[in-house]
Amino acid sequence: MMYKHLLIEKQDKIAWISIDRPEKLNALNSEVLEELHAVFSALKIDEEVRVIVLTGSGEKAFVAGADISEFAQFDVSQGKSLAKKGQDLVFDFIANMTKPVIAAVNGFALGGGLELALSCHIRIASANARMGLPETSLGVIPGYGGTQRLAQLIGRGRATELILTCRMMGAEEALQTGLVSRVVSQEELLATAAEMGGKIMTNSSNAIAHALQAIAAGYAEGVDGFEAEIAHFGNCFGHPEFKEGTQAFLEKRKANY
Repeated sequence: MMYKHLLIEKQDKIAWISIDRPEKLNALNSEVLEELHAVFSALKIDEEVRVIVLTGSGEKAFVAGADISEFAQFDVSQGKSLAKKGQDLVFDFIANMTKPVIAAVNGFALGGGLELALSCHIRIASANARMGLPETSLGVIPGYGGTQRLAQLIGRGRATELILTCRMMGAEEALQTGLVSRVVSQEELLATAAEMGGKIMTNSSNAIAHALQAIAAGYAEGVDGFEAEIAHFGNCFGHPEFKEGTQAFLEKRKANY
């Protein structure tokens, strides 16, 4: 399938997705969101893909925000629909993927762009990356999960300060607060993502899927994360990869996943 605003490449069981609107600093619009939903839906069931890396085209921006011209005239009902559709189609969809999604933040990640990175399971950043949620300067708030996921990652106080002041956070501060797990040069960013993806793929894909679901359960309303962990732990015992992994350990060899 061809995409108007996305570049897709598959190599060594890693799927690379680049949002490609460099003239708009890769800003999100309805077309981009629809395409992201389509490609993630396809990759979810693609047995040849075990890790997904999401980034932006060029060296200036991951995603510099949402395309404001699309919703500047919306009313209350349309605004609620915009947020719900975006969360359902893309942001929650990515967060609930059972294949690990790495955001390679290669520049500005603002507004919806930061929310997109927040929905990924792991974030790494280039040294020039700048991140923030500037929505209150436009008379609105983050609507794609930013008020929830940012606070979960860096704490309520820091998240509140960033949202209310619209301050941008540099890569090093993002690393210190836990917003990203690694900072490298722009030139090393994609190679670092590939290396990380390679390390993930040496482990059981079934166990990784269960781990992602168990971690997410701890943040889900009305769900006991510890009970979810027990269930996912137990379910691993019924999969061939558990037998392979434990047998490989006992035989002092590398597991064949």
